[in-house]
Amino acid sequence: MTGFSLQTLGFPEILSDDRPIKLNLRKGLALLIYLAVAQGAVARDVMATLLWPESPSETARARLRRMLHRIELALGQPVFETGRSSLRWSAAVELQVDSHLFERACERGDFEQACRLYRADFLAGFSISDCPEFEDWAFYRREALRGRLMHGLERLVQDKTAAGEHFAATAYARRLVELDPLSEVYGRHLIRGLLLGGDRGSAERHHAALTQRLRDELGVAPEAATDALMDPTTAPLLHAVPTTLYVEGAGVHLAYQTYGSGELDILIMPGFVSHVERVWEHPACRAFLVSLMALGRLILFDRRGVGLSDRVGSAPNVEVTANDIGTVLRAAQTRRVVLFGASECGPACIKFAVDESRLVAGLILFGSLARGCWAPDYHYALRASQYDVWRQQLVAEWGGPAGIDTFGPSLSRDPQARAWWAGLLRAASSPGGISAVLEALRDTDVRHLLPLVSVPTLVLHRRNDQAVRLAAGRDMAGHITGAQFVELDGRDHWFFAGAQQPVLEAVKRFVDALPRDKRVAR
Repeated sequence: MTGFSLQTLGFPEILSDDRPIKLNLRKGLALLIYLAVAQGAVARDVMATLLWPESPSETARARLRRMLHRIELALGQPVFETGRSSLRWSAAVELQVDSHLFERACERGDFEQACRLYRADFLAGFSISDCPEFEDWAFYRREALRGRLMHGLERLVQDKTAAGEHFAATAYARRLVELDPLSEVYGRHLIRGLLLGGDRGSAERHHAALTQRLRDELGVAPEAATDALMDPTTAPLLHAVPTTLYVEGAGVHLAYQTYGSGELDILIMPGFVSHVERVWEHPACRAFLVSLMALGRLILFDRRGVGLSDRVGSAPNVEVTANDIGTVLRAAQTRRVVLFGASECGPACIKFAVDESRLVAGLILFGSLARGCWAPDYHYALRASQYDVWRQQLVAEWGGPAGIDTFGPSLSRDPQARAWWAGLLRAASSPGGISAVLEALRDTDVRHLLPLVSVPTLVLHRRNDQAVRLAAGRDMAGHITGAQFVELDGRDHWFFAGAQQPVLEAVKRFVDALPRDKRVAR
């Protein structure tokens, strides 16, 4: 039986013995791609509705039968396994799909091979205007693959720069800039690589082009860190932000950073999405983190499946994230840590504080909640149906500054903040990936752990938080023995947005009051 190769990265085509097969059936090609990506049986009704959504059920099924026959005639052999209710690619057919090869290369850490395979976006230039569900499916698949590409390119820039291979690092940085031309982090990667490679003329041209883009698109000037790269009196720094390190835990590589020093470590977990490098890109966020350095050594990390950590096939739940916290703290050689868990990351910090209390000097929960959705005995969150509507809306807006009006209303009219947030989202996850993360949050419930928390705890919550109700924070503090609850003015859900000083002062008072015997000199 003849083997086939299905090209899905770029405009799709099917090949046999490296020769393209003419398949003048746009929906037929869509069917082959959908079944190939599914890697298993698909219900006939699902396939029929996907391709003929406006047709009555019987008509759509009849069209599907005719389409299957026409495809096999064009390919010259039977390629489907069909049953009364489902169909799939035949197991007897040797089928190679380029997007699957790309994903496998990412999973084994062969990012150079992955980037060679990624010749263009998934189904670029291909659409079926009368099949909106197929178009939505293709969009989510495209964004997931694009996110993995960006993750791989960032890893390669880091690795090549560290190895002194500046020409290669520059080539990968160019692709990042093409993917997100308004990212100063990516722009600095490229400029730095050119300078380290001795090509100052090209670095100056790219700096000028980035400056122009930021002015035209966002109405802002480059950050000081970007302009500093072009100062001829200083040598180009290898890293404009702390070095990103990796540790393997349970088969997954976790990206983390440490910054500064001190008697205590402060682990920052910012919420449902993160990116340890792009978080430094926004001035307000960077200022907050730098201010915390006066209190101890900072530790940042991206949970599995998010940011620069390995992409995984499932959303990390509370237990998995708590285990990953331990993995990162061991790699950072932490002796005593203050956990700062914001929003959705609060429950995992609670879990770790209960399980590893001897390591935890204190627990700070900001804008967090103990349960993800409403229950008869918990009225401080959205009902599951309301939550799902919100989640779907957020996912539908992915690629832009999704949710910024809710998470950071004080920054929502700032073009620079909007561009930063949109870029961070695209780099940190894909629509499908983050949908699974948010679904896991909806099902989170750590109320049973609250009475078991034995470490000093500070719960901070802004009175008019637009994402998590004040009552959720108050309820959580009320069930943790001895917890301090501090209400702050403001509407922002992000800890770095709005008035930072009250947050920093509350954190400093809490840390300063920790028992001295809980601190271990580094």
